[in-house]
This record gives sequence, C-alpha cells and structure tokens, in this order.
Amino acid sequence: MNLFPLPDIMWEPIVRAGLLEDLGTGGDATTQAIAQPGQRLRAIFRARQHGVVAGMSAARLSFSLLDTQARFHSDRNDGHVVQPGDTLAVIEARAETVLGGERVALNLLSHLSGIATATHTVVEAVQGTKARVCCTRKTMPGMRALQKYAVKAGGGSNHRYRLDDAILIKDNHIALCGGVRPALEGARERAGHLMKIELEVDTLDQLRDAIDAGGADAYLLDNMPPPTLRDAVRMIDGRAIAEASGGITPQTARPIAETGVDILSLGWLTHSITALDIGLDIDS
Repeated sequence: MNLFPLPDIMWEPIVRAGLLEDLGTGGDATTQAIAQPGQRLRAIFRARQHGVVAGMSAARLSFSLLDTQARFHSDRNDGHVVQPGDTLAVIEARAETVLGGERVALNLLSHLSGIATATHTVVEAVQGTKARVCCTRKTMPGMRALQKYAVKAGGGSNHRYRLDDAILIKDNHIALCGGVRPALEGARERAGHLMKIELEVDTLDQLRDAIDAGGADAYLLDNMPPPTLRDAVRMIDGRAIAEASGGITPQTARPIAETGVDILSLGWLTHSITALDIGLDIDS
C-alpha cells in the first residue's frame, strides 16, 4: 500500500494540545515525586490485539515535543498489520519524558489504529468487488485530518474533507429549494469547472427525476436495500459515481458492494470505533 505520511506540522497541534492538557501547570507530579534526577527509561509499545497501525508520528511527537533528545524507534509503520505481542516502537528518554508523554501517545495511537483496523475489516470484506470503502465528515472537531489519514492507513478512501471541497446536495438542501431539479440547476449554475456535484437520493423516483434533470457527477444512494441498489446502478449506467450509504456494517458490506456500487460510505469508521489495545511497558 502506498501511504504518504502526514507531515509533522499536521500532527503537532493535536499532540501539543494533548500534552498541555495532561501536564497542567506543574507537570507530572507523580514522576517528580518518585523518579531520580536524570533517571532514564526504555519502554516498549506492544500490540495487545490483532489490528492495523496508524498514528506512529503522534506517538513519536508525544515525546520529542517534551525532549528533543528522546530516542524513538519505530518497528512498524502506519498501515502495517500487527498481532498480539508485536513490538510497535521503542522509546528511550528521561523518566519524566516517557511517563509524561505516555498517555497522549497511547490515546492517539490506539484511537487512530482502531480506525485503521475497522477500515481494514470492511476493505477485506469487499475484496474482489470494485467498491471502495470511504469515510465521511463525521469526525471529531480538530481531528479530521488525522482520522481520515487513519482510514487511508486501513486501506480506505476519503470523502470530502470540508464543505468547500465539493457540492453535496442532501435532503435538507432539496427541501430548502423545493425539489431535485431546482437544486441541481442551482448547483450547476454556480459550480466552478472543477467542482463536482453529488446528489443524495432516497428513492428510485428521486434518482429518475435527477437523471431527467440533467444528472449529477455522483449519486449518494441512501439507505437502499441491495435489490434497490442494483436497480439504481442500472439506471445510472456508468454515467456517474454510485455511492451506497446508511447502516453499512462489515457483515452487510459485501452484499452491498456486489450490487455494483462504486463507493461504500461509512460514518462510523471515524465516530464509533473501538480503540486498538496497545500497551507501553518499561523494559526492565
């Protein structure tokens, strides 16, 4: 998998905010009370579950922002599949650095690896079909770039990053302007030559109206069962992207993908995943 890493400048604000929140105004009182001055530690990140890694840069920066002399060695890169007991990385630094950055490193690494793992599960389920697994804008504020990166680490694709990336006409927009036709006409009139237009439809009648009105570049086929999706794909007939959305799970993903849709869109990949269990243990 060709995964281009995010530059540190995109990780730093989140990691820095997490460290400042955790350290408060006095630093790590526990370590200050019991560690010896200058005491150094070597600690190992280990996977405790099968999964896919994402967020190694966040782990590294959790220590290097506290101490530029911290030595962080990664044994697994983002996108790698790991098994319980696998070593992910080793950190060597002063005790206050290791223990001060531990929680931020684990929180971000575990959360993003959970997203990558969930994405990988669905990608595996639809293997052999043409469908791509895609996330949405249902991300935590401030975390969008990192969460969408984790989806890519799991083998998925990204939908819009922001509202200005593309025009996506949803049910409330249709209600706003009184129907599919005026919505599409207004969008085409105002869209730049590089701006794509996607239309959400709930029924085949809506889809038919949209096609009769000149069509869109993509259709978001919302909460349609597989037989209806097959009919929708036939109606679209390759003239636009067909995207299935709504209630897709690892169990239902393959039957939906086999209808011929191009995209499976899953909001829960970023808003309802379980963190991957990763530990940081002192190497004594």
